[in-house]
Amino acid sequence: MRIPTDSEIRALHERFAPTPEAFELVWTHSLIVCRIAEQASGAGDLDMALVRAGCLLHDIGVHRLRPGDHYVRHGLLGYELLGEAGLPETLRRFCSHHTGVGITRDDVLTQQLPLPDCDFLAETGEEDLVMFADKFHSKSTPPRFLTAATFSARVGRFGEDKVKRFASLVERFGTPDLEPLAAEFGHPIT
Repeated sequence: MRIPTDSEIRALHERFAPTPEAFELVWTHSLIVCRIAEQASGAGDLDMALVRAGCLLHDIGVHRLRPGDHYVRHGLLGYELLGEAGLPETLRRFCSHHTGVGITRDDVLTQQLPLPDCDFLAETGEEDLVMFADKFHSKSTPPRFLTAATFSARVGRFGEDKVKRFASLVERFGTPDLEPLAAEFGHPIT
């Protein structure tokens, strides 16, 4: 499988972003997620070129969200967008399988999520790492970095199993050093 270059992925974001501001928000977030993934001490024998592409692509579906859309759909929208762009399943899955610490079929049904009733769980180490790195930065207004404790508290509202899943990812990949990134990008840490 040929992995697209950073400039090819950037061009996709530019093509699909509805505004320059949307492009800047999502692209900057994606670059930050890459930088966090690069810090993973427990990455082991992962294809880091694939991880980088996954980091840069994971939120491209945000560009397809319309007013009134449920944000949880951005992963599925990204999966579809990359399919239309001719990208392979391996890359498309980074979009649909990075939300939270994974969405189960049971989550879809019990929370009545506007998604197909199936699992959206990371299945490879590369998918795990992209999903994990994404938890440490938010595109909120203003954008911010999240500590492991902050994200753990947030995900706790979806169940203790989600907290345990996140803790296992922290144990596997380590806790990223957010201070230098926060200084570089000017986003606070919460």
